[in-house]
Amino acid sequence: MLRSNIRPDRLTLPYVLKSVAGLVDCELGRVIHGVIAKIGIEFDSFVRVSLVDMYVKVELLGCALQVFDESPERNKLGSILLWNVLMNGCCKVGDLRKAKELFDAMPVRNVGSWNSLINGFMRDGEVDRARELFDCMPEKNVVSWTTMVTGYSQNGHHEKALSMFSQILEVGVKPNDLTVVSALSACAKVGALEAGVHIHKYLSSNGFWLNKAIGTALVDMYAKCGNIESASQVFAMTKEKDLLTWSVMIWGWAIHGCFQQAFEYFDKMKSKGFKPDGVVFLAILTACSHSGQVDKGLSFFESMKLDYAIEPTMKHYALIVDLLGRAGQLDEALSFIKNMPLDPDMVIWGALFCACRTHKNTEMAELTSENVLQLEPKHPGGYVFLSNIYAGAGRWEDVERVRNLMKNRGAEKDPGWSCIEVDGHVLSFVAGYHAHEHTAEIYQKLEEITRSARKQGYTPETEWVLHNIEEEEKEDALGSHSEKLALAFALISTSPKTTIRIVKNLRVCGDCHSMMKYISRMNEREIILRDIKRFHHFKDGICSCGDYW
Repeated sequence: MLRSNIRPDRLTLPYVLKSVAGLVDCELGRVIHGVIAKIGIEFDSFVRVSLVDMYVKVELLGCALQVFDESPERNKLGSILLWNVLMNGCCKVGDLRKAKELFDAMPVRNVGSWNSLINGFMRDGEVDRARELFDCMPEKNVVSWTTMVTGYSQNGHHEKALSMFSQILEVGVKPNDLTVVSALSACAKVGALEAGVHIHKYLSSNGFWLNKAIGTALVDMYAKCGNIESASQVFAMTKEKDLLTWSVMIWGWAIHGCFQQAFEYFDKMKSKGFKPDGVVFLAILTACSHSGQVDKGLSFFESMKLDYAIEPTMKHYALIVDLLGRAGQLDEALSFIKNMPLDPDMVIWGALFCACRTHKNTEMAELTSENVLQLEPKHPGGYVFLSNIYAGAGRWEDVERVRNLMKNRGAEKDPGWSCIEVDGHVLSFVAGYHAHEHTAEIYQKLEEITRSARKQGYTPETEWVLHNIEEEEKEDALGSHSEKLALAFALISTSPKTTIRIVKNLRVCGDCHSMMKYISRMNEREIILRDIKRFHHFKDGICSCGDYW
């Protein structure tokens, strides 16, 4: 255009600035700004907004503020877009103080102004301030509600996200696709199957199309809530699939221990013309690891590199270590680590340690823990690993020394929690929890089922307790694990023969795993437990993992 001596105008240059923002080219943005000044249209309101927007998106907030401050129209009622663009930019770079200052100084606000600041607070983890602002809004639109649902979910407040979604329906606002996807994501995180089914029914009866985004979110929700059959059905009904949809379905089969289906869907995906990426290979390697398919897993790992030119990440290497370790090939796993082109991290050594503990290789486990502590002196995992080793060997003074070291260095162990959904409400339990309104009934039920299980042959596996205490006290400590508390509450709160679904944030211990098998047979209940690694389906005294976990 310039070479043709055609002068750009106030309609042309905003599109040029939009392209500059897309390229994130700071220098080019300054050049275009110079051209705008030379032409003499930099004070045009449309151009002015585009300049601020461009500077915000190329992360030159100082320049954006300067353009804003030099805008004579900024205090006029019609300048709301200029204020919103700058405030949104401040929120994106985390300058909430400036964003709030702009919000308070605005001559007039619209719903977009409120939404931008609420989103900024949510992005920064200021959940309560976001809610306070939301409650003060003179009017709300679907974006306002969606921002709250998404913000709650992304900040780990999944129950509040679902409560907010319910309020959306109560006030008669029709959610958009992003609202639905965020709500389904919250269901998936806490295993809220009942809430997820309710959302699915709402979608079906209100004309929502099963597009890629919603279809994928539903598959993910059903898979992570323990209903892999429904996940498979939704997957089949989703006509418009992308690579992510296939990835989520393969992941679902993998974490449920259905390796044959995972392999089958991997082949189907390729036959449909989709080229697997690194995420798909993580899913397929997980399927191999959980099922003991060592040769198959190693073959996939090599194919990823040779056939698809995908460079393995630390996560891929960790899965191979886990694959070999679970199968008892500890020497091979250690050799694999030593020959990795990447320096092994906490996850790598953690995978090897878990295998060492399972196969009772104390010497290698001690080596593993030392590597963990060298890598991250403040990470609690290394101290827990090492105290596990010493406890297993009865070296209680060393256990106490490691625990004191852990405390002195400020390394805190993540507390174990489990949650269940009862009558549409998600309830959480932590180990040793006594503050629940039904505490007495929960512990009474726990004692009852433990006595019954003992008569059937159950023996508490006290090696999972690390303290130097008497065996009877160890059994009491095992009884307060969060998944057992959740199980006891489910037994007194749900109808006989109802499936019990529990989500745990850590790996289930061997004792709780054993107890679940006995309870599933004695109470004629199917128990579906999701821990940090995989699903365990307990039925008639048998676990779907085949005790290979």
